[in-house]
Amino acid sequence: MNKRSISILLLTILVALLMVGCFPNQDTPVGKEPAGFFKGIWHGWIAPISLVVSFFDTSVRIYEKNNMGWWYDFGYYIAVISGFGSLALSRRQHKS
Repeated sequence: MNKRSISILLLTILVALLMVGCFPNQDTPVGKEPAGFFKGIWHGWIAPISLVVSFFDTSVRIYEKNNMGWWYDFGYYIAVISGFGSLALSRRQHKS
């Protein structure tokens, strides 16, 4: 492996480890501030990863229970739609 491949691998591992701390969970303390719009966006972006992790760790969920309501939902769905929609657009082949 060359230096660039090793750097990309290490960066990927670092980002994955940082994301683990930002997963929505089911055991949020009662006095903790509820998740808002921007946390909804983040949880929407990492929803596919949260889903896979939730199979192995029952405390991880794809949706935060302790949220601000409509604003969290709006951010969450905007991120899910934009994230998955952009994947479809980038994979579309152009016809000449």
